[in-house]
Amino acid sequence: MFRGTYSVSLDAKGRLAIPARFRERLPMADGARLVFTPDPDRCLALYPEPEWMLIEQKLQGLPSFNVAARRLKRLLIGNAHDVDIDAQGRVLLPSKLRDYAGLQKRVAMVGQINKIEVWDEDVWNSRCDEWKDNIEINDLASDGDLASLIL
Repeated sequence: MFRGTYSVSLDAKGRLAIPARFRERLPMADGARLVFTPDPDRCLALYPEPEWMLIEQKLQGLPSFNVAARRLKRLLIGNAHDVDIDAQGRVLLPSKLRDYAGLQKRVAMVGQINKIEVWDEDVWNSRCDEWKDNIEINDLASDGDLASLIL
């Protein structure tokens, strides 16, 4: 569904223009919304509402007595924000989430199949360099399905 990386500007009011390629793939039926939530990697995840509902169902199924599961639910659900796209194709990022991800003026919007990640552009570029230098294909070999896709 979503793929590619687009560099966009965050305006002074905290609005972010969704790239046209991503907007084309959003379910824009009446009342369709988007959901922003923090990602543990210190970026934001932007989900179409139907995709977010699937995530909530999975989170609901996690054991409530598991400390890690409770923390993940608190981070993702407790900080989730519903947003609408305005007539110019922009969304308003809540300041709390902008601060969490360290978003400044330049933002990288990164397609991740069912969601869009929103990164500070400098952080994104730095992380990409780090990941390129540290990918170990052999580590993926233990997952036969994943390894067969790329090997």
